[in-house]
Amino acid sequence: MTDVLVIGAGPAGSVAAAYLVNQGFSVTVVEKSKFPRFTIGESLLPLSMEHFEEVGMLDALKAANFEVKSGALFVRKDDEMDISFDENFTPGWTWTWQVPRDEFDHILAKEAEKKGANFKYESTIASIDFQEDKVVTEIEDGGKVETHEFRYVLDSSGNAGVLSKMLNFDIDYAETGRCSLFTQVKETNREEFKRPLRITFEVLEQDLWYWVIPFSNGNTSLGFVGNKKWFDIPAADKNDLFRKMMEKSEHFIERFEGKEFLYDVRGADDYTNSSTQLYGHRFALAGNTTGFIDPVFSSGVAIATESAMRSAKLIERELNGEKPDWDKEYVQHMKQATEVFKAVVDTWYNGELQKIFFHSEIKVEIKKQLTSILAGYVWDLTNPFVKRNRKLIKTVAHVVDMEVDAASEKSK
Repeated sequence: MTDVLVIGAGPAGSVAAAYLVNQGFSVTVVEKSKFPRFTIGESLLPLSMEHFEEVGMLDALKAANFEVKSGALFVRKDDEMDISFDENFTPGWTWTWQVPRDEFDHILAKEAEKKGANFKYESTIASIDFQEDKVVTEIEDGGKVETHEFRYVLDSSGNAGVLSKMLNFDIDYAETGRCSLFTQVKETNREEFKRPLRITFEVLEQDLWYWVIPFSNGNTSLGFVGNKKWFDIPAADKNDLFRKMMEKSEHFIERFEGKEFLYDVRGADDYTNSSTQLYGHRFALAGNTTGFIDPVFSSGVAIATESAMRSAKLIERELNGEKPDWDKEYVQHMKQATEVFKAVVDTWYNGELQKIFFHSEIKVEIKKQLTSILAGYVWDLTNPFVKRNRKLIKTVAHVVDMEVDAASEKSK
């Protein structure tokens, strides 16, 4: 009998698998795709660096020479806010990477495999039966269906939500009315432009923004996210629509105009969701299987690796005979993260956070506190924006309005 079945070989699955084999457990990872494979979510947060270091993957990732991400630039017409992760409130990692996920995810999986995890690519779970003392599964691998037994299952299958579907969990979908379009281009003349390697978010409308994520291989990820009304433009197809959206950009129209797309434009609609159940008898969920908030602020991989580490450590304790409190130690812990990130996402789209970001007189301490949240450190209750998140952002935005009005009156 194998100790743990991990479903899905994304960052959550590979990090959890690496941790568990490091602790001496036998692990099988079942992945439906053949790696490397494309996926979106190319901007990391410094928080994940702690996880990569703890499971022994950091050196392999450093050797790949991914583009270093030391902060992020937010621009709106003539306004900008450039954050640096080393100007922080909460101590922690001050840099991470911008990564093509096909290569990045493959490295994580290969490292977990080197450590002893058994990977089954192009394989799926045909059936699963949670019994009192074990989990019996049928795994379809290469056209053959074989029965395997495990002590525990971690579902990190992302949007596929393997266990959620098999066990009929309710998934809460938020009707945000937002959608996204994305692709990549090849650049050969980056040096002609200002801050060419800085990950940048250009605000085109209060509820529409444009991401630019340069990679070290010369490719750049481009994407638009916002209310569906902004995408309601007559177009022949998604590629044509994307080029018309690019014309809205003041900062990047020249840089990317005429660049050939490396693949046809893809998209996602109404992607914000959350699972109503994160654990049960001999199973847990991690990564995007637990839910997804929004591309802005790049919280996806950070939440994935945090949930992977947290759940793997609880699985370790349970397999060693302990009875961890999954609700307190996992559900509440992850709920804290999603609550804070949802607050900054919601107040970004309603304009309150943007008022703070682009205020010419933003206070240094406020900027540091927000920077730490954007680095992924959302459990530090000494940070007032963590503790009071939504309410404090609303209050500070109101103060900004008053300061702007006062300055306007003074200039008359």
